[in-house]
Amino acid sequence: MADDVKGLSAQLAQDPMSLVFLRLAELLRLRGQLDAAHRIALSGLERHPHLADAHDLYARILADKGDFERAFDEWDMTVRIAPSHIGALKGLAFLYFKVGDVDQAVMHLETARGFMPDDPGIAQALAVVRGGQPAKAAAGPAVGGPGQEAATAATAAPMEDSRVFAGLEGAQEGLLLLDAAGRVLGGALRNPAGQDVTDAVAAYLAGVSQEAARTAKLLGLGTWTGLATEGGGGHVHLAQPTPDALLLVVRDRATPMGRLAIVAQRAAHAARRWLEQQK
Repeated sequence: MADDVKGLSAQLAQDPMSLVFLRLAELLRLRGQLDAAHRIALSGLERHPHLADAHDLYARILADKGDFERAFDEWDMTVRIAPSHIGALKGLAFLYFKVGDVDQAVMHLETARGFMPDDPGIAQALAVVRGGQPAKAAAGPAVGGPGQEAATAATAAPMEDSRVFAGLEGAQEGLLLLDAAGRVLGGALRNPAGQDVTDAVAAYLAGVSQEAARTAKLLGLGTWTGLATEGGGGHVHLAQPTPDALLLVVRDRATPMGRLAIVAQRAAHAARRWLEQQK
């Protein structure tokens, strides 16, 4: 494999636009050289931004590194470019299963099965997801890597009802769910000094939902769905999972506003699901 890496590296050096970067980055990933694989994949993606396999490869590397938010973005982009991309559909199914969203996991796997009805890996993944039980990875390297095999080799159980954001990045810090009266239902917030400011922020946010709805109505904007604010030390996103709840998502400035909106969307889905379970 070392000779393969050297040979592929030489080919890529001679022709930077070559698609050989896909094989090279995958080999590096399988060897556990994730930083090197990351550099090669990202460089290739910059040269081929509309190549579905490049986004899928990058997502697998990100998943191996535990960066599930960005992996989600890349797999989402993959299926936007190529809706029938089996690896990306499996990867998204894994990430949804990881946060306890079994319905979305099943939907993505069923979509994959529609494109490849005879794939035994998809059937096994569906059995795992529907049963809610983790399974061991199949022997041998995965075609799409751990992110794509993870619906078959999932390592996380479905979300516990007692934790609103269980499984989500920043589950107990940087996410806050309130009821209409400003009562904290889940999540927590800390300031840069590490002090817990959950209750103080909740008190300030009481009534914000009504004000946002009133402002949107006066401006003729229709029903409000979210508010985003950029700050000197970070970004904030407000959403309304249900008419009687408010969700606050806080991230540092390194998180792009577009990705923050995706994080807020997934957190709102988790919150909505949890609230329904409480009825």
